[in-house]
Amino acid sequence: MSDYNEMKISEMYDLSQTIAAELFEGKTYPWEVLPEIGDFIMKLGETLDPEEYNKIGDNIWIAKSATVAPTASITGPCIIGKNTEVRQCAFIRGKAIVGEGCVVGNSCELKNVVLFNKVQTPHFNYVGDSVFGFKSHTGAGAITSNVKQDKTLVTINYYGTKVETGLKKFGAMLGDNVEIGCNSVMNPGTVVGKKSNVYPLSMVRGFVPSNSIFKTGGVVVSKSEEV
Repeated sequence: MSDYNEMKISEMYDLSQTIAAELFEGKTYPWEVLPEIGDFIMKLGETLDPEEYNKIGDNIWIAKSATVAPTASITGPCIIGKNTEVRQCAFIRGKAIVGEGCVVGNSCELKNVVLFNKVQTPHFNYVGDSVFGFKSHTGAGAITSNVKQDKTLVTINYYGTKVETGLKKFGAMLGDNVEIGCNSVMNPGTVVGKKSNVYPLSMVRGFVPSNSIFKTGGVVVSKSEEV
């Protein structure tokens, strides 16, 4: 793979803000972790301190300081971090690492994801085959679309270059401190650089540079141009 610098893990994420830092070691781009999340959880879960985490069944670990609504459904393998809140009717379908201080909101669905610390998916969100960086936030109804309609392998549009991922399922890679507006759809192969904002009701696909604003109609501007 050629050198797509702005999409590198080192440019998008603070790995000190995830329990899954080891998962990213030896990799260049964040989507490379997607096929390995489930096995990594099984390995990491067995190392967690039983004084801090409850193990439920064979492959679910929930921090004792986390709050999980009785109506939430959690399927393993899964790790729920410290001081995280999983709200009513949340549906965690497995292969999910939810960091510390996160919010998984009412009727949200997660599958094959890594959520860094302090990520918020508060209301009616679907997040599949994705990595959300530190303090990233999705507005109500924002979703990741993780499979192309023609079922072909996902590519990323990076400044006009088609980047092959080799993956059939690929939702969104959100950098640290990304804000996604309400009812937006992140189409397969979406990569949003850190500290960027996406307007509500947006249809996003391809690469959005860091410190940018993705506006109505797909117009992307630098935040420095808005000052």
